[in-house]
Amino acid sequence: MILAEEERILSINKTKDVSLTVFYQTSYLLFKIYKMSKKLILSFLICFSSLYSWAGKVVTDSIYSTVLGSTVLYNVYLPDGFETEGRKFPVVYLLHGLSNTYRTWNDRSHMKEIADELIESGEATPMVIIMPNAGHPDVHHQWNGFFDMPGWKYETFFFSEFLPAVEQKYRIIGDKQHRAIMGLSMGGGASTVYCQKHPEMFSSSYAMSAWLTCDKPKEGKNGKDKLYLVTQSVNENSTIDFLANADKATIEKLRTVRWFYDCGDDDPDMGLSVNMHVLSMYNGIKDELRIRNGGHNWEYWNSALRLALPFASQDFRK
Repeated sequence: MILAEEERILSINKTKDVSLTVFYQTSYLLFKIYKMSKKLILSFLICFSSLYSWAGKVVTDSIYSTVLGSTVLYNVYLPDGFETEGRKFPVVYLLHGLSNTYRTWNDRSHMKEIADELIESGEATPMVIIMPNAGHPDVHHQWNGFFDMPGWKYETFFFSEFLPAVEQKYRIIGDKQHRAIMGLSMGGGASTVYCQKHPEMFSSSYAMSAWLTCDKPKEGKNGKDKLYLVTQSVNENSTIDFLANADKATIEKLRTVRWFYDCGDDDPDMGLSVNMHVLSMYNGIKDELRIRNGGHNWEYWNSALRLALPFASQDFRK
């Protein structure tokens, strides 16, 4: 039928009716455009379907802690193929900031989309990403904290209860080479502290805009308020003091971890990352330092995550 239409249009050139010729030629052109547009639409749908099929998903889970006497919520990113392949996966623990929760990385950032994109492109290897909540249930008196605090021994819970349970449940490979940790602000400081105290457990630490130390806090107007407690925990777990006072045996263990400090040039905590880099060089510990344009915000942390997941993947691929 299409061939007959083409012959008819070509035959018009033999007539002397120029206007009719133009009409049929225009009609034919529109017909060809219509056919091409259908192909383009079909191609778009195929591409869209292909992209969607690569997508991972984020699920919410919980664990009851006898150490904390509380239920702790957490989010988990599961890569495409997790439910069908049956194999074990490497893991990244992604920690939130002071005023955040387990939901923040998924709600405030493009974490899922970034992970999907990097895994599909091959820049990052398929991995499980676990985002635990560090919040105390008594939100009116105690803030988030990844360390052991009065009445809230979170660090003890993390290593004795949380990590073993989630790695069994979500088919994690479960060795040093295939386990990394990273976080922003308070979470960046905690990821560094956890690796300093347990270098045998993590292959890498990526600290974004990290709260690595602070001065000893003063008591609030009503005694030791919630800001005092969390600030005290950061002071007592200063990464800079730890590294400055580390003995030779500890230094040797720290050299088995790959370290990355990433901070914006407008971030008030930039000097802390620089200090850690200088101390690392002094002690012969290889690390990466990036001072990039940006501040203490989600625009920066989204860009940092694009660097962090491929950084962790370098060990996962070995």
